[in-house]
Amino acid sequence: MTVETPTRFSPLSEWQHTLAQLPAGLQVRELPFLTQLTLRLQPGSPAARAVEASLGSPLPGPLRAEMSGDVKVLWMGPDEWLLVAPDGRQRDLVAQLRSAVGDEFATVTDVSAQRTTLALSGHLVRTVLAQGCALDLDPRVTPVGSCLTTLLAQAPVTLVVRGEAASGVWLLVRSSFASYVATWLVDACTEYRGSTG
Repeated sequence: MTVETPTRFSPLSEWQHTLAQLPAGLQVRELPFLTQLTLRLQPGSPAARAVEASLGSPLPGPLRAEMSGDVKVLWMGPDEWLLVAPDGRQRDLVAQLRSAVGDEFATVTDVSAQRTTLALSGHLVRTVLAQGCALDLDPRVTPVGSCLTTLLAQAPVTLVVRGEAASGVWLLVRSSFASYVATWLVDACTEYRGSTG
């Protein structure tokens, strides 16, 4: 008996051409199928220290993200982090974390199918996002490494600042809202069409 692997489609597979046509000052590309795990544990606990040792990076504090390693760690709440890694890392990363935690109390849940990630870059990122997001993206307020859960045009997103002056941003958006967010981004760029940068 042959078991066929199901074909995966990213939530924005039909949007790649449209997103590539945005103004020169805003580049948007989807990072589909990233491994995403929700980690719940008590900060500062033996479980937290074991996870940090296993990952080789700290669990970031409130409103921050640790983006330096292969596994990105995003603060989502007082006892919750989202771990983001390349596609296909779910099994080994879950096993690694559960092994590190041992008998200590913690939960690790695979939520990879829940969201997709949009990588935005360019000098128009901050300006365009300001049209639909109440966050102040001034670098004095939201420096590189900021990780904030907010609304973008009424869609819930997690926004991670990756570049100076918010010139590089990740938007993690639930798959069911991905097309809506893409539509909004295209519409928000209407006045910048024809811009050369």
